[in-house]
Amino acid sequence: MKKLVILIFTCLLTFSISAQESTEKAKDYYKKVQTLDSTIKALYAVISGEKGEARDWELFKYLFKPEAKLIPSGKDKNGEYQVRYMTPDDYIKNSGQWLIDNGFFEKEIHRKTNTFGNITQVFSTYESFHSASDKKPFMRGINSIQLLYDGNRWWVINIYWTQETKENPIPKKHLPKQ
Repeated sequence: MKKLVILIFTCLLTFSISAQESTEKAKDYYKKVQTLDSTIKALYAVISGEKGEARDWELFKYLFKPEAKLIPSGKDKNGEYQVRYMTPDDYIKNSGQWLIDNGFFEKEIHRKTNTFGNITQVFSTYESFHSASDKKPFMRGINSIQLLYDGNRWWVINIYWTQETKENPIPKKHLPKQ
């Protein structure tokens, strides 16, 4: 009987601690989507990390409204522009391990924001690095991020992006002023 009481107490204590940790994590996540700026900051931060560093994929998925899409675009082998539609889970499956294996930091360097009512479109120019200590980016591009404010929090609806190329340099209006 004593062992049973100890087992039940241990289970209840474990459940209580897990519930507290989940509640704290939920509060932390919720803080990250209270402003447009904090939401975009969280989006960049969650995919960034040094080689071997795990990403918080739970937070990543929390940022997106159900049915949201991530849409990379670029030229295929034949030189034709193509797009690929991914869910947040598809992105994690296709890119998650690569980010960890190679190290990846995406840093926003410029932003143009347009808002109407509860919808916002952000052109967010980025630079990509393999390490936070890298001085020169290995890639640049623009993320077109569509967001929704539902009166309670910000949601990422879509991220549609393309990388800079020699044929398609980033226009000056989307770069920081020198």
